[in-house]
Amino acid sequence: MAAKPINVLLTGFDAFEQEAINPSWEAVHALDGWRSGRATVHARQVPCVFGDAIDALARAMDELQPQLVLCIGQAGGRAEFTPERIAINIDDARTADNKGREPIDVPVVPGAPAAYFSTLPIKAMVRDLRAAGVPASVSNSAGTFVCNHIFYGLMHRIATHPVPGQRGGFIHIPYLPEQAARFPGAPSMSLETMVKALRIAVTTALAVKHDIAETGGQLH
Repeated sequence: MAAKPINVLLTGFDAFEQEAINPSWEAVHALDGWRSGRATVHARQVPCVFGDAIDALARAMDELQPQLVLCIGQAGGRAEFTPERIAINIDDARTADNKGREPIDVPVVPGAPAAYFSTLPIKAMVRDLRAAGVPASVSNSAGTFVCNHIFYGLMHRIATHPVPGQRGGFIHIPYLPEQAARFPGAPSMSLETMVKALRIAVTTALAVKHDIAETGGQLH
């Protein structure tokens, strides 16, 4: 009997804050249709909007019934590919989103737990990324903007609507070089490296069921 196919959902955001592009969508879109063994990647763009981002994610998950979900977001100023450890139940916008929404100190999901941990093998992902020459580290804060918002929404859905074997989490990526050029001194990463890193992250997440215990965080 043929093994059952596996759907992998990757999401990336549309551009925001006067940017013409968002590296999360550029990298995710480049992997749409890519296959790793029995797994096929499906890329979906989500709006950088509180509420709407989680709704778009839910529709994609209903459609695809993915075994693995990786939400990707831009973290301008970071120099590394950073899988996030924890999502917190708070929206505290530093600026308005793409619809002008600017929630301050309100829960993502009222009455839900204070936080959820990623169910991705984040340490193993960092190990494999570094071994492949990609700068990477575990991040312990996804912020309080729409990235953390969708990360929390994803983990809350996985916790409250369990699907056997389903795992998920969030990864922050740096600016693309053409974005960093507008901010002298800001680090960046090429699209080629980002796509390579996502392939590694997906492959590791599919292969590693129990995370490793070793240093994977930043050194500072």
